[in-house]
Formats: sequence, structure tokens, C-alpha cells
Amino acid sequence: MKTILLSGPGKNSLSTELMERMLASVREAGDAPLFLTGDGDAFSAGLNLKEVASLDEAGLTRFLGVLEDLVQALYEHPGPTVAWVNGHAIAGGCVMTLCCDVRVMTARAGVRIGLNEVALGLRFPPRTFRMCVNRVPGPSLERLLLEAELYLAPEAIAFGLVDVLGEESDARARLEKLASHPRDAYAAAKRALRGTLSVPEAEQRRFVTEVVPKWAAPELKERLRAVLDRKVTK
Repeated sequence: MKTILLSGPGKNSLSTELMERMLASVREAGDAPLFLTGDGDAFSAGLNLKEVASLDEAGLTRFLGVLEDLVQALYEHPGPTVAWVNGHAIAGGCVMTLCCDVRVMTARAGVRIGLNEVALGLRFPPRTFRMCVNRVPGPSLERLLLEAELYLAPEAIAFGLVDVLGEESDARARLEKLASHPRDAYAAAKRALRGTLSVPEAEQRRFVTEVVPKWAAPELKERLRAVLDRKVTK
């Protein structure tokens, strides 16, 4: 069993450095069970908006490529994966949660989770979007993506963002139970259920040529800086 700790500045926001570190850990794990959680009182505040706002198109292509590789590695990991959502899991933090087989969320008051990318003006990379479509129950998907809200635990369970409420011990017990199954049978069933997140080359090219420039646009960077400024003043 391998623990992957989301740990970094800005409430474990997903910087290039953190995502590369996580990606290396997932790949090094082989088919071992993975336990994903956040450092301190947060799971992850999402993408590192300060870094995103500082990058040009080439930098964003690399940044989003690392995100896509991490999402695919977690989603397609052959062994059992459990996320213990120990605090806020916002946008990219929620994405990391959805990649996992079982998602246990703390019942601590005020903790929220959600996919608020649209509210920030961000467009989903193709593999990340496909993962969300595959993992969020159909009736909930449009509301979650288009309303772009953050939800408390009871709503998160109702929408299918998490499975149950519990503590770290509950999440680890669930991973141990999944890990007791024969690994080859578990991996085969998981692969048959999920397939892969591979996207056609034409779709990937279209993302780089048409969507990445939207991430690099001055108006989006200005919006992200305004969001960061509001966080500083709170």
C-alpha cells in the first residue's frame, strides 16, 4: 500500500512540481494499492492559479500535459485506489478525487468539494473531461459542470462526487479490503469497466491549437488574478 500525499503551498494547489511528484509516485507504484490524501487541513485547492496566470502558451501546454498525464495515470492505475478527502477538494482537487475507485470524505463542518472550472473561465483538457464524464453519474454531470458550485458533504454524496463520509481509518480500511482481492482479477475488471482515457490525435491537436490559447488569454489571466486577490484579502 502506497500513500500519495498532496502537499504544497496554497492549500496543496496543483503546481507543476506537485503534479510531477505525484505522477512519479503513481508510476513507481506498479499495481500496488494507492491511498490519496492531502497534507494538513485541505485535500487540494485545485490548480495553482498563480502559476497558471504566469505561463505563456508553451508553458500552459506543458502544465496541462502534466495534469492530463496524472489524471490518466490515476484513473487507469491497475491496483485499488482510495481518496480520503480530508478537507476542501476544489476544481483540480475534485478531479484527483474522481480518479480514485473509492472516495471517502470527512464529515468536518464546512468542507466543500466541486468542479467550479466553468465559474473560473477554465476549459477542461480532453482526457480530464472524459474522466469526469465517466466517473460522475449521468443525471448529475450537467449540473455539476455548468452550475460550477462547491458542495458540502451531503450534497457531494447525492451528486456522486464521493461515496461515503468517514475518517482516515475508514478510508484505509476500505483500501485494505479492496487490496485483499487478487490483483490480476481486480486490474482486469477495472480495465474492462473503464477502458482508457486515450483521445484521438486530432482532438489533442485541437486542444493545443484552439483551447490552450484561451487559457493564455489576457482576460482569463486577469480573472484568475482577481480570484487570487480575493483569497488574499479574506
